[in-house]
Amino acid sequence: MVSITLSVPEEVRETMKKFPEVNWSGLVRTCIIEKAKTLTIKESLLNDLSKEKEFNEWAVNIVRRGRHKDEMRS
Repeated sequence: MVSITLSVPEEVRETMKKFPEVNWSGLVRTCIIEKAKTLTIKESLLNDLSKEKEFNEWAVNIVRRGRHKDEMRS
């Protein structure tokens, strides 16, 4: 596991000292892990949406071409 160092304002550090029962390191680790998971899911959904957008644009163009051909026949 990799270690990181965080800086917090002195007033926050004083508040943290008032609650020694909290595993601050574990809390921050959990928050970082959850945020990383959320961002990974978001990235995946955006990629899927991008692929869907390309498909939708392709489908719309096909329909438009079909309508254009129908109009020319009329």
